[in-house]
Amino acid sequence: MILSEQLKASGQNQVLNCSNQFERAARWGTPSSAYIHIPFCRRRCYYCDFPVSVVGDRARGSTSGTIEQYVEVLCQEIKTTPDPICSLETVFFGGGTPSLLSVEQVGRILETLEKRFRIAATAEISLEIDPGTFSKEQLQGYRNAGVNRVSLGVQAFQDELLAICGRSHQLNDIFAAVEFIRKVGVPDFSLDLISGLPHQNLEQWQASLEAAVRLTPTHISCYDLTIEPVTPFGRQYAPGQKPLPTDDTAAQMYRLAQQILTTRGYEHYEISNYALPGHQCRHNRVYWENRPYYGFGMGAASYVGGYRFTRPRTRREYYAWVQQLIEAGGILDSPELEETDVLLETLMLGLRLAEGLSLYTLKEQFGEKTLEKIRKRVQPYYQQGWVEVLETTNGEAIALPAIEKLPMTGQLRLTDPEGFLFSNTVLADLFRH
Repeated sequence: MILSEQLKASGQNQVLNCSNQFERAARWGTPSSAYIHIPFCRRRCYYCDFPVSVVGDRARGSTSGTIEQYVEVLCQEIKTTPDPICSLETVFFGGGTPSLLSVEQVGRILETLEKRFRIAATAEISLEIDPGTFSKEQLQGYRNAGVNRVSLGVQAFQDELLAICGRSHQLNDIFAAVEFIRKVGVPDFSLDLISGLPHQNLEQWQASLEAAVRLTPTHISCYDLTIEPVTPFGRQYAPGQKPLPTDDTAAQMYRLAQQILTTRGYEHYEISNYALPGHQCRHNRVYWENRPYYGFGMGAASYVGGYRFTRPRTRREYYAWVQQLIEAGGILDSPELEETDVLLETLMLGLRLAEGLSLYTLKEQFGEKTLEKIRKRVQPYYQQGWVEVLETTNGEAIALPAIEKLPMTGQLRLTDPEGFLFSNTVLADLFRH
């Protein structure tokens, strides 16, 4: 069955008419952020299950017909988005390896976004880049095109761990990349690190953290390795078994990151993310605050008008999907999320943030009965010190000693680091029927 027939059979090929779109925007909010998925990589890392296309070490956006075709189809999808209502405040190029695109291709995508949506003068425009995949001149070109934030995929500061992960760069490429970032004067840059890698020990993790801090990025992301079944790591390793660190060691790595980075002036503003004051990732906060956003490109997800949908994960199916979208003249419809789904997503995403969730907003959106159910579910974890409630009195937030009843103002949040560390346990209880 071809893609268009699959969509027709599932009832997902209905086109949103204009009035329906405005009705949904009034209820759910209007997206002001766009995620752009660039799927191309030199090679697939051994832990990666993202929708990517491997193009080898020689292919680049300026020389690859495959990459050029993708950029053209991507721009067609953006142009087909019906009647955008407000301008974009954030744009995020993720992947894959967006730095395999030429300056002209990144500029063309941004120009297409500008013509279709308008990009605010103060917009945050982020681009994921990998060491060894760009030159200083190329980065300057991205900067001239409007990119003002880059996220550098470092992962580790040990060549042996980079090789174990299947990364295409080495340690010296990291320092060269940061030097390019400094010379070009990109206002914000983030470093990505991974803990819990095979054969990684606490000493190596501490060395990576300290090396990252010495480079003084404005933002650092620390992700714990997740073993996905369909990846080489998933076929080779079992979670919690050697040569992977034990669960206890992985927890120590998390606590160590929190200790080192917060003492060096980084705010632990989200479970996996740290930023110098004033440098949090505005785009990612859109996700954690459960606000609507556009997604464009192979495998990208959108949250628009109260519904979520994900594009096909292969280029062939994605191209066919875009063609159907063009023929239909608009976005493909699907059922709105149920209130229960919205509640669970709000809890799951909002509790990732250091400030947690507004109790007033929860009450207004879901009612006092739901608030009471939440209180009962988190009560045991409050006593363990994993959850706390802050009540605001005279402008000052004070942690309540007990939560016999949740106040109508203040915040519900996980503690740092223990609440964050055991967030999955807390969320599993909140999701229990």
